[in-house]
Formats: sequence, structure tokens, C-alpha cells
Amino acid sequence: MAGKSRFRSRRGKAVLAAALAAGLFLPLSTSTAVADTSYTETYRPQFHYSPARNWMNDPNGLVYYNGQYHLFYQYNPSGTTWGNMSWGHAVSTDLIHWSELPVAIPQDDADMIFSGSVVVDTNNTTGLGTTGNPAMVAIYTAANKTSGNQSQALAYSTDGGQTFTKYSGNPVLDIGSNNFRDPKVFWYAPGNEWLMTAALSDQQKVTFYSSPDLKQWTHLSDFGPAGATGGPWECPDLFPLPDPSDPTKQKWVLIVNLNPGGVAGGSGSQYFTGNFDGTWFTPDGLPTAGTPLGGFDAGNYDGWTAAGTAFGSAPVTGTLPGQMPVSGWTGAGYANSFNGGDAPTGTLSSPDFTINHGYLNFLVGGGNHPFVPGSVVGNGVPDGTTFADFEGTTYGTGWQAAGDFANTGPAQGTLANQNPVSGYIGSQLVNTFTNGDAPTGTITSPSFTLSQRFVNLQVGGGNHPWGSANPTAVNLVVDGQVVDTATGQDSEHLGWVSWDLNAYQGRTATIQIVDQNSGGWGHILADQIMLGDNPVSVAQDTSARLVVDGHVVRSATGQDSEHLDWTTWDLSDLQGKTGHIEIDDNNANTYGGSWAHILADQFSLSDTSVPAVLQRQHWVDFGKDDYAAVTYNDAPDGKRIMLGWMNNWDYGQSIPTSPWRSAMTVPKELSLSLVGGVPTLIQKPVDQLTQLHNGQTVSQQNVPIPAGTTGLAASGEALDITATFSPGTASSYGIKVRTGSGQETLIGYDNAAGQVYIDRTNSGNSSFASSFPGVQQAPLAPINGMLKLHVLVDWSSVEVFANDGQAVLTDQILPDPTSQGVAAFANGGTANLVSLTVNQMGSAW
Repeated sequence: MAGKSRFRSRRGKAVLAAALAAGLFLPLSTSTAVADTSYTETYRPQFHYSPARNWMNDPNGLVYYNGQYHLFYQYNPSGTTWGNMSWGHAVSTDLIHWSELPVAIPQDDADMIFSGSVVVDTNNTTGLGTTGNPAMVAIYTAANKTSGNQSQALAYSTDGGQTFTKYSGNPVLDIGSNNFRDPKVFWYAPGNEWLMTAALSDQQKVTFYSSPDLKQWTHLSDFGPAGATGGPWECPDLFPLPDPSDPTKQKWVLIVNLNPGGVAGGSGSQYFTGNFDGTWFTPDGLPTAGTPLGGFDAGNYDGWTAAGTAFGSAPVTGTLPGQMPVSGWTGAGYANSFNGGDAPTGTLSSPDFTINHGYLNFLVGGGNHPFVPGSVVGNGVPDGTTFADFEGTTYGTGWQAAGDFANTGPAQGTLANQNPVSGYIGSQLVNTFTNGDAPTGTITSPSFTLSQRFVNLQVGGGNHPWGSANPTAVNLVVDGQVVDTATGQDSEHLGWVSWDLNAYQGRTATIQIVDQNSGGWGHILADQIMLGDNPVSVAQDTSARLVVDGHVVRSATGQDSEHLDWTTWDLSDLQGKTGHIEIDDNNANTYGGSWAHILADQFSLSDTSVPAVLQRQHWVDFGKDDYAAVTYNDAPDGKRIMLGWMNNWDYGQSIPTSPWRSAMTVPKELSLSLVGGVPTLIQKPVDQLTQLHNGQTVSQQNVPIPAGTTGLAASGEALDITATFSPGTASSYGIKVRTGSGQETLIGYDNAAGQVYIDRTNSGNSSFASSFPGVQQAPLAPINGMLKLHVLVDWSSVEVFANDGQAVLTDQILPDPTSQGVAAFANGGTANLVSLTVNQMGSAW
């Protein structure tokens, strides 16, 4: 749960310290009585589980045993905000009607009880029950109140979950981390062992362990960082589903929750599909074999040429000194320009090759410093016309020198008693350090017509700007007036300067090099004056490039991450051409930044592309309010049932409900289907929800929807709606629910964007949080030109299952109880409501 990250952040530690000081963490009795309530308070969900009172977040310990679905959850028995974390408990025989039980596992003086799971130890591997009466064993995170350390612990029940006893040998797994939490455990039959999936939250990793008895654990592997990494990872869940490509086989699904970083902002839940072999989880979408161009696994660069110092003399086989841990490369070695830290620069270039496949796939990481077309690398010269390069015996034809510089010419680099001069092009430059800083004078160019947009030039030396006393400057003079100027930076290094000539096109100008200063840094350096159509850009990139015919035609950079991820270049327009790859580190960390290095590996030509892991990741829910999604162990008939916390850490503790705060999503049955050839998680509400249909049904077919809003013959606070639309000419269309008193919640489809969306900007009470109003959307392609919506409306929520559960959006809404209308709408044209069925829902309470 996101609340757990309080132990990680400075802000959270302050919250925890304040809570301790206030005495909020008190021992709690498991006999805490369930409060009486009629479950009819304003905003009280009627078919979503909510506790009678107080705060609730993550679902925990989802398990089916002896005819009952057990729902444990993060619970504060003493208040309506996060704190006192214990395990609440409710049971149901049908996933719809719930009975709340006393607190199952209370916090104690030492630890709060964070998220985890429950298994039924049928074979009595723990010895905590018997084969005739197996123990229900909870595996949870014990969060130490003093140190913040998070370890994994056990509690067990031999009375069907009515009471739990904490195991005397706790903790059973402790790695000394404040960010190791949320164990999801299940029996892995192929290995005849227990498998644990847990989060290394601050590393954005999922870690896997195995055990014969739930007490002794062996580390297997880690997965990540991958997919969305905008916040700490939490509450992972790994499980198999029938492979949609071959239902006789299994495809594995890994759910990972994170906060912040969700697709709609705040907390969210993502998933990966792939394979699990008992040790490693391998995500789908890795590249197929092709023609290798460089894998860096032979202990040398294997024909690639290294220049500069950044890449060293051979590939790297691990993390370099001073570098954060690197992950994601494959094989023995990879290219890493962190040799000596971020300051060194250099290039690693491949041999030439013929482009004879459609794609080039490779791994890249490191700094996010993209290649800028036209940028100057090292001693390179920008595009344009050379006006003066000072490589002759004089300053150049028509140049005039006056004062102490009369009869002088260009300098061959550093002069006597001068610190080393660098950055100039060629072997000569203008250097007014003639006989030291004392000489003064001017060096003036011949007149020329300003016919190109920019003057690009190199300038160094003293920092005495034009307009100050005793300047050292290079000036652009038009009609006798200085219209642009540059000075040095008290440095013997020449840097590039660009002057924009747009306002002076067609006019006559001269360039004037002025040294009127005899004191410290009383000299000016100048070189390589160019006229061009673009300003000069000095390369600061950390990038991989494809170079064809001397031009960079493709480039990629890292994402300020030490994790290497796949990227692809489409080469369809370059077939038959000859090219080479350059891995460039032109960023010397000159300006005190960071990530001035690049990582790269496994370059290969292929006939298939591979999307980056960030693109391969999918979202469980595209709405704002589905977090900590986990699935049931041992559900009947092999079904995979999932629940989530219907809230968001952005505003969860401010939701204006009383005497409770938070609810669960409806239970959803999961499957996999191929959507656009990609294995996609399909979710549908459990069939048992239809038990709550109260017999009040409205059905309509083929209703034309003109531009605007069309009222429908249905209303209610709690509804089960199915609707099918064809688009007509409308740019967007759909239905409105909980309308009235200026309030409405829109569930629609945007044709241009190809997205289904929920718009809750006018859904009711939203004054408690600026991030609550808004629009959430999910990419979705119509099926045979049709949009199918299944919408569950409760007193304070909307859940949308679009196109048979291909995309799901869950949002809380807080309308007035009197806002009960239902309507259809179309924007920018017409639509057709092919069919509509609205069932009013009775209360599960």
C-alpha cells in the first residue's frame, strides 16, 4: 500500500514521527466490535464492500476456504485516516454479501501489520495445523514502528480464520530493508514448493523466493525496473491464466502496483504478461534473433573502435565504481561510458554494415541527453560558409589590425606564459595575449553583406563585456553601431556563440575584435567565424546513432536510468544502404548536471521490431480509483478473481465520507485474450452481481442520438447498464449517469483519439482535492465498428468495462443523492444507441 512508503520518504517519516508522538499507535484487541450501521449514509456503496466505520485500504489475504471467500484488508480500527495498520476481516459465500468480523491481526507495540497474503496449508508443511485441520497461514509485512524495517512474518489460524496467532519464530524473512514488503504467496505445484512474490519498492523491482514450509526462504530472482517506474512498486501478484494463443498452455501475469506513477495520476496498477519457469519471470515482447552487430560479450569490442576515454579499452561486465547499480544488459558485457565517472567523453563506433533487414533492435540506458541534429562534436565545424578560420599567415584578406596588434597575425595556439588554450579549430586562432595582457588594440574584418541568418563563432579569453570599462569583446557592427557582442568567460577555452541576423538581412556589417584591457584576463580569443542558416549547437548528447552517408539518420538516448531497455529503429527507407553505429558520450558534465553517460548492448538487425518495456506494460485500470489490485488464492473452479482498493493516494484520506472511508472494487473474473495480437488482460464483473438486480429493468433498441443530450427512460443511484453504440457522424458519444442539479458523469468514446473515457469534472462534490475532477481515458479500438459498454453505477462510484472488459476504468464520484438521471449524448454529429439495458441494483447490505 502507498501508505507504507511513508517509511521511505522524509515526508512520511515526519508523519510517522508525529503519529508516534501523538500516541496513535496503540495495542488493539481482536475483539473490537463491528459498529452498527444501516449502510445508508450519503455516498455509502451499496454493492461494494466497505467497513462499517474507519479507514481501509489494500485488500490482503484473499483466499477461499470451506465455502467462504475471505477478505482481509489494511485497516485502522481507531480512525478514518491511515494509521494503526492492522488486518480487518470480512467473509462472504458469494463475493457480494459480506459479513464484517473483528480485527484479524492487530498491530502490537513493535510492529504494524502491512499487506500480505493467506494460504491454506493443506499438506501441513508448516506443522502449524494438521492434515485433517490445515492452518490458514497469513504471510504479512511486519513494519517496525521504531526503525521502519520491513520484514516478512507469519500468523496462523486453526479455526477457519476466526482468530490468528502470530508465529513465535517471526520474522521468517528479513533482508534489513525499509522497502521490502507485500508478500503474495501461492503453492507452485511444478516445484512442490511455496512461491513468494514481494516488492523491493524503492528499486522498482519484484523479488521472488521459494520455500518448502513458509518458514525458510530462498531467493530465486528479481524482475525490474520495467514498465511504469514513476513511484515505489507495491503489492505484486503473479499467477497463470490460459494462453490465448494455445489454451492448453499457461501464460503468466505479473501485476505490479505503484504510487505515484499511475496512468491517470497518483496510484495505479500495471501488469505484464510473460513466462515463469519457477525461477525467472520473462516478459513478452523480447526481440527475435537477427543479424548481430555488437553484443560486447567476447571480452573486447570485437571490431568496434573506441575513441576518447569514456568507454575504456573493453566492455564492462558489471557496475563501475561510483555508479548506481546497472541492470538490464544481457550476456557477459555491455558498453558503459561511466569509465572514470561522468566527466570523460568518447565514441564507440561499429564497422560498416549493409542495411538488409527492416529493423535494428538494441538495449540502451544511461543519461537522457538526445542527439541534436546539426550539433558540433568536439573540434567539428557547423554547417555554413566559412568567413574566417585564421589559418593563414595574416588574419585574412581585408582584415585590418590597429594599436599594439598592427603587423601581428594569427597565433599558433598557446603563447608564451599563457595557460593552455583549447577548443579552437585547426592550428591557429586570434589570440591577443601577444606579450601578455598589456597590449591593446582592434582587429577588424572587411565589410560583408548579411545574407544568412546567423553568425556562429568561437570566443574565449577575458570576461570584459562590451559597454563596460576596458572591454575584451568580439562585436558585430552594422552602420557604425554594435548590434551584437560576445566576450570570454575568463577561460582559455573557446566556446561557440551564435548571433541572430534576422533583423539586419541585406545590410553591410563588419566584425570587430576588441582588446582594450591591460589587466588580468586582458585578452580575447576568437576563431572559426561562420555564416549559416542555423545557430550552432554544441553536442552534449549521450546517444546511440545510426550514420548513413555521413549523416545521422536515427538516434536514441537513455531515460536517466541505469536500466537498459529495448528500443527499435525502423530501417524500411534505408534498405541496401551502408551505415555504421556510433555510441556517443559528448556530455562532460560541464555544467554540474548528472547522468552524463550512456549504456548500450545487443545491437542486431532483425525482421521484427521490439517495443520498449515501458510500452509493453499494460494498465489493469485506466481510471483513478483502482489500486493494490490482487487476486484470490484457491477460488472455486480454477477462476482467477481480483479485487482492488477503490481509492487513490492523491486524495484518499480526504474523501468526504463518514463514519467510514474507502471501499473495494467489485470482484472481477480475469482471463487473457489476444487484442491486436497482444495478450491482454480481460476483466468482467463476477456473475453473482446479477443477484442484486431488483427486477426494475429498462430496455431500448436503435435509439437515434442527435447532437446534444437525449434523456433515457431510466434512473437510479445504483445501476447495472449495458449499452452498444455505433458512431454515426459524432466526434464523441456515450452515456451520462447520475445527472441532475447541474451534475453529470460522462462515459464516452472519442473517435479521433480512439479512446473510451470517464469525465467526472461535474460529477458532484470535488472541493476536497484539486486532483479529483478530471477526465480519465483508455485506448480502445471499436469491435466491428461498435462500442460496447458495461457500466456499474453505485452511490459513489462508476466502473466501466469497455468492449467486453478489454479496457477498464474505475472512478469515484460524489453526486447529490437526488442526481439520478441517465441520458445519451453525441458531440459534433449524431450517433446510434443500438441497444440499452438498465437494471436497478438492490443493496447487498
